[in-house]
Amino acid sequence: MNPTTMNPTYTAVATSSGRDARAVTADGLLDVQLALPKELGGTGDGLNPEQLLAAGWAACFSTVLDRIGQTQNLDAKDVAVTAEISLVPVGQRFTLAAVLRIELPDHLQGEPGRKLIEAAHNICPYSRATDGNIPVEIVVE
Repeated sequence: MNPTTMNPTYTAVATSSGRDARAVTADGLLDVQLALPKELGGTGDGLNPEQLLAAGWAACFSTVLDRIGQTQNLDAKDVAVTAEISLVPVGQRFTLAAVLRIELPDHLQGEPGRKLIEAAHNICPYSRATDGNIPVEIVVE
């Protein structure tokens, strides 16, 4: 698909000049200082792109779980999703890896929750964007 010929419902726009710079959205609602994590030799005195990806993916996945739950008369609004995004060295470069930790309430334990999570992982735009590109582990807690 060519993004310039698509008809998007919404487009987020953000600008940054690197990992030790600011990241600002076009609407000004997000304006954060970025910094290299200490593990990469930085100060750690700011957010990093992996944290932003983790926050976005967790929020998106949780919302998709809730929306699918609504269509199936399942209450999934209390499902908590924690996304862990790791930088993994591969030779002279890095790749990403992800773990999605999903805390299900008692009424969604077992088969109902498993089916809900599978459906969400197939629909969530973040999951779809990373499908086949990075390792993703889903852990149900």
